[in-house]
Amino acid sequence: MNVQSQTAVVSSSQLVWRRVAAVTLGTALVAAAAQVTGVIPGTPVPFTLQPLAVLIVGGLLGPSLGASSLILYLALGAAGLPVFTPVGLPGAARLIGPTGGYLLAYPVAAYAVGRLVGDGTRALRVALAALAGLALIHLGGLAQLVILTGSAAQAARLGTLPFVAGDLGKLAIAVLVLRPTVSAFRARL
Repeated sequence: MNVQSQTAVVSSSQLVWRRVAAVTLGTALVAAAAQVTGVIPGTPVPFTLQPLAVLIVGGLLGPSLGASSLILYLALGAAGLPVFTPVGLPGAARLIGPTGGYLLAYPVAAYAVGRLVGDGTRALRVALAALAGLALIHLGGLAQLVILTGSAAQAARLGTLPFVAGDLGKLAIAVLVLRPTVSAFRARL
């Protein structure tokens, strides 16, 4: 093997490890955000910083790595590791409970944000990507709550309406974080 081939192998190996580290760190970010939680009276769905973390992970890692990070997160939580919000059903049972639809939508939302955010230089594009991610998360949550409650109106009352103001704040924070960092971060992956 010549020096150029050895360099290409080392570079390729470094790239793989960098991506593995990025996916793992993305999973850890969402798990940490899940621990920041609050109870909203009248709803079985807690307020958490998870959606914000999902938007950031998807935007920074891009569609494939972002979705992979969230699939890993779900697998760890389903296996019983304490990565989900501390309130609620344990392990895989969480995925069929009132917050399961939100959780299952995370990889899709991360993929969408990663796909739509572009290079992060256009604020409107970043905001629309984050809004699409939040909409997908809420659609997943709403679908699960409709199944559990039997009513779209009740599902919206329990799982969407109480979170609109907080999610607008998360959207703004996501734009502030992603806009200056997407291009540089993705260049290293």
